Amino acid sequence: MTKRWLCTLMSVAMIASLGAGTVCSAEEDNTFIVGFDAEYPPYGYMDDNGEYTGFDLELAQAVCDLYGWELEKRPIDWDSKDMELNSGAIDCIWNGFTMNGREEEYTWSVPYVDNSQVIVVSEASGIADLEGLSGKIVGVQAASAALELLSEGGDQADLAATFGTLQQFPEYNSAFVELQAGSIDAIAMDVGVANYQLKEKEGYTILDETLNSEQYAIGFKQGNEELRDLVNDALATLLEDGTFDELAEKYELTDMVCLAEELGVDTGAAEEAETEAAEADTEAEEAETEAAEADTEAEEAETEAAEADTEAEEAETEAAEAETEAAE
Repeated sequence: MTKRWLCTLMSVAMIASLGAGTVCSAEEDNTFIVGFDAEYPPYGYMDDNGEYTGFDLELAQAVCDLYGWELEKRPIDWDSKDMELNSGAIDCIWNGFTMNGREEEYTWSVPYVDNSQVIVVSEASGIADLEGLSGKIVGVQAASAALELLSEGGDQADLAATFGTLQQFPEYNSAFVELQAGSIDAIAMDVGVANYQLKEKEGYTILDETLNSEQYAIGFKQGNEELRDLVNDALATLLEDGTFDELAEKYELTDMVCLAEELGVDTGAAEEAETEAAEADTEAEEAETEAAEADTEAEEAETEAAEADTEAEEAETEAAEAETEAAE
C-alpha cells in the first residue's frame, strides 16, 4: 500500500514577491500487492482455470473486500522475496511464510497457522525415520524455512550433516519431479504443502518424526506497523464473521489454524453456542413437524366426520324413499 504524491507547480502571479510555489497532495493508492510463491499449494498456486488462488490468497482477498482495496497477486521468486519487499514492489509476503527465526527481519502480523517441517519419502524407499536419511539425497526449496533449519547454524544442522547431499530447488514441484524420477531420496518441506501434494500423488508418505514446529504469519517491511495493524484488524473481523474458518475448512487446514488462539478468542464457548443454536433449531424443526402431524390428524378427523355426515344423509334419504314406497 503506497501513497502517490501529485505535485503541481503553481505560479503565484498575484503576489510577485512570493514568486512560484509548489503544492503537493497525497492520493492513496488502494492496491494491496501480495507477494507469493505461485507453486506453494494450498496457500498459493495456479488452479486448473489458470487463476491464482489458495488459502492465503483468498484470505488476502477477503481483507481487501473489507477495506475496499484492490488485490494484486504478484508471483515472486522466493529467493528474491526480501528484495521485492524492501524495494516496495510488494506490500507484504503472504504465502505460508514462517516467522520463527525471522522475528527481527520483518514486521509480522499475528500468527494464523501452526506448521511443522517434515520429510516426504517414497513408500518403497525403505526409509522409516530420520536416521534412515543418512547418506541420502534430500531436496529442499531455496530460501525456505526447511533450508534454514538444515543449514549450518540451524536446529537440524547435525541431521543434515548425515545426508549424502542437501539439494536445493526453486520450488517444490521440481523437487517432486526428481523424487518421482528417483534422482533424490526425500524432500524436507512444510506439512501443509506435503499433505496437499500427497493427495495428488500415490506411493509417498510423511515420516512420523517432524523436524520442528513453527508458525506462519504475514511479513511486512520492517516498521510498516500501520499496514500490519490494518490487516490484523481485518483478520480479527474475518475470524468473528466465520470467513476465516470457512476458508480453513475449504483448504483442509482446520487442524492447523491458530488465529483464534493467538487473538485470545474462546473457541470452546463459540462452539458451545453453535451447538446450542443447532439443538434449538432441531427442537424447533421437531415442534414444527409435530404441529404439522397434528394438523394432518385434525384434517383426517374432519374428513372422517364429513364422510360420516354424508353417510348419515344418504341413510336418511334411503329411509325417506322407503317410506314413500310403502305409502304408495
